[in-house]
Amino acid sequence: MALTAKQQLFVKEYLVDLNATQAAIRAGYKEKTARAIGAENLTKPNIQAAIEEAMNKRAVKVEITAEQVLQRWIDIAFADPNEIIHFRRVCCRYCFGVDHEYQWIDEKEYEATIAAIQAEAEMKDKLVQIPTDIGGYGFDPLLRPHPKCPKCHGEGHGQLHINDTRDLSPRAKALYAGAKTTATGLEIKFRDQDKALDSIARHLGMLKDKVEIGGKDGGPLQVIFDSGMAKNE
Repeated sequence: MALTAKQQLFVKEYLVDLNATQAAIRAGYKEKTARAIGAENLTKPNIQAAIEEAMNKRAVKVEITAEQVLQRWIDIAFADPNEIIHFRRVCCRYCFGVDHEYQWIDEKEYEATIAAIQAEAEMKDKLVQIPTDIGGYGFDPLLRPHPKCPKCHGEGHGQLHINDTRDLSPRAKALYAGAKTTATGLEIKFRDQDKALDSIARHLGMLKDKVEIGGKDGGPLQVIFDSGMAKNE
């Protein structure tokens, strides 16, 4: 059976986002009945065949299979965002110093700091207190806070870290949607994981659109009794 003009438009619109309700609305059906009509259209063999044919033609044209699309959704849905950007708490300068004294990275840092303090003191002609290096060297800013640190009490300080996107796993690369510099800093974009998971569920038949049955023009279903027999309008 040939499709009507409105059904052909429904098929075309359904292929845009696979949303039967929105496809029905864009095809010209009344919004209040679009959900039921959209679901009903998907059960009609001629519409199903038209959708399948269109999808097959599109897949052949771009050489993309259903399995490839599904795998892409899986990669996005189950990627770990922490691979791209994460918030971490790192140690303070006193966490791992000797007897929890201020710890320096190395002697070069310590000597450069002393030189800068002395230069400033001479410029302002005032006495300053020179820090010591009794806390030792080897400060690693990426270590987790020491739970017994008397200065930060194991809290350290927060740090937002963005990984090099060239080193991401395939799934994380699928989730990553780009970055841009804004007035407030760097903005990282992600693809919608919830939407990808919903697409997987629909593809596997885990979700079914609810079908609402109504009367004429979307009104309430009326039951008319005639000669002891009931019929619906």
